[in-house]
Amino acid sequence: MSTSLDPEAVYTEALAWYRENWDPDLTLADWWGRLADAGWAFPSWPEGFGGRGLPGPLAKAATKARLAAGAFGPPNGVATFLTAPTLLHYGTDDQLQRYMPGIARGRDVWCQLFSEPGSGSDMASLATRAERDGEEWVVNGQKVWNSGAQHARYGILIARTDPDQPKHRGITYFLIDMDQDGVDVRPLREMTGDAAFNEVFLSDARVRDVDRLGEVGEGWRVAMTTLSHERDPDNVGLGDGAAFGRVDLTMTVGDHARNLSERVDGFSLALSGGVTKVLDRLVAEFDAAADPLLRQRLARILELRRTSRWSGQRATEAIKSGGQPGPEVSTLKLLGSETGRQIRDTGLAAMGADGMLWGDDAPHNGLFHSFAMFTPAQSIAGGTDEVQRNIIGERVLGLPREPGEAELRTRPWSELPRS
Repeated sequence: MSTSLDPEAVYTEALAWYRENWDPDLTLADWWGRLADAGWAFPSWPEGFGGRGLPGPLAKAATKARLAAGAFGPPNGVATFLTAPTLLHYGTDDQLQRYMPGIARGRDVWCQLFSEPGSGSDMASLATRAERDGEEWVVNGQKVWNSGAQHARYGILIARTDPDQPKHRGITYFLIDMDQDGVDVRPLREMTGDAAFNEVFLSDARVRDVDRLGEVGEGWRVAMTTLSHERDPDNVGLGDGAAFGRVDLTMTVGDHARNLSERVDGFSLALSGGVTKVLDRLVAEFDAAADPLLRQRLARILELRRTSRWSGQRATEAIKSGGQPGPEVSTLKLLGSETGRQIRDTGLAAMGADGMLWGDDAPHNGLFHSFAMFTPAQSIAGGTDEVQRNIIGERVLGLPREPGEAELRTRPWSELPRS
């Protein structure tokens, strides 16, 4: 393992390793296993769990070496950018040993079971119940907008365990096995034609108490840590490829990479950050930079991304210090939504009349257009723009809460009005 604190030394060491080990003819299982064993899968994660415990600048140097070597990246998805960082923060030794290897090696697909039909923007009002039954919990309720749930082996779940507590304090966080009779997943078709989202019905589903993450009733705090990572566009768990769906680990890395390049959807393109490369290609192809107004738009996108990186560093520092994620995470989420809209509008404008096409008729088989159609979801998923502005207004600017909100936060959940 590298002990140097010099980015150049880490880059040199990582590059040498990649040049010796990278082989596109390896199966995904073999390649991701090599990455995890060497600690180069997610360099900032702890040793033994796919990483080397490197701080941000050194981890970025390792990623730079991988790109220079032309090597395919680590696994991607809810497992790597939501589950893993939350597990590393709150997980017991037993939970880390049971779940992290499958995450680092891409064996296990995870989904997020937070939002509900009546508890989206006000997620703390969730009604899914978990009741203790010996060493297990019995879960009943409905979740919605669950990305990749139709492919998931496990899920991160928040449920109400004490309805007599105020809504933020009676919630507990669980790691649930999706492969059981009490879990019914129903995909939702979107206007893009994809079905990345789902609704999940839980009917006497069971979770072992050893799969509870954090203390009973402290699920809101754990969930806020998860959401802080979801709202971070620089999350180290975000990979290069599609974020959702089962992966054939017996397929060679080269074949998998080629398949990804042919079927990347707008959702994955947004999450991976790869849309900026597509935008660069379109600007060059249509000579859009010759237009001074388009150049101004491109400059605005660059500044938004720089500001996002700064906010991301602040959010990461807050989490690593052991504190509760602060309002800087909301700023980061708003910046991400606005950057997505700016990229969408700039890319469509750069294509001129071709921006009105769809599907195979559009440039690059409609890859950018798929992202453009997905963009509205960025302002909703992980907390709406309106909710983020409320958080900033209340916690940063000191503005009063919504009328009656203070009382609702202290009353037992069972007494709250519900439609």
